[in-house]
Amino acid sequence: MLYRFLADVVVGIHVAYVGYVVLGQLSIWVGLLFRWAWVRNPWFRWSHLVMILIVGGEAALDIECPLTRWERALRTAAGQTVNGDSFVGRMLHDLIFVDWPPWTIDTLHIVFALVVLGTFLLAPPRRRAALASI
Repeated sequence: MLYRFLADVVVGIHVAYVGYVVLGQLSIWVGLLFRWAWVRNPWFRWSHLVMILIVGGEAALDIECPLTRWERALRTAAGQTVNGDSFVGRMLHDLIFVDWPPWTIDTLHIVFALVVLGTFLLAPPRRRAALASI
């Protein structure tokens, strides 16, 4: 029971990670369009960039995500299949995992990382001096 719960927690963290990266990028684009100052916050932008570069790096180097590995180990310890046998596990797992060939998913991760990097370079976060004037 504990392993099942922990596996669901890991999937929840995974969903939050993916959500931060994907919704963060969408927020940046919308925020730039509407000139929202918070989308140039250095903490937000740097954390966002680092998170997707980790994912892109894993995809480029063919490294399995540690969260996926932990979930699988916990599900195995709980006697479950990897896709999650609990309601929460299934629901969250199906949000971020699709049944596509691995090369397609890796390519999407790398392309998305490049899009985030491009956005970061074309619309960089505020500099320290700009923060002091706000």
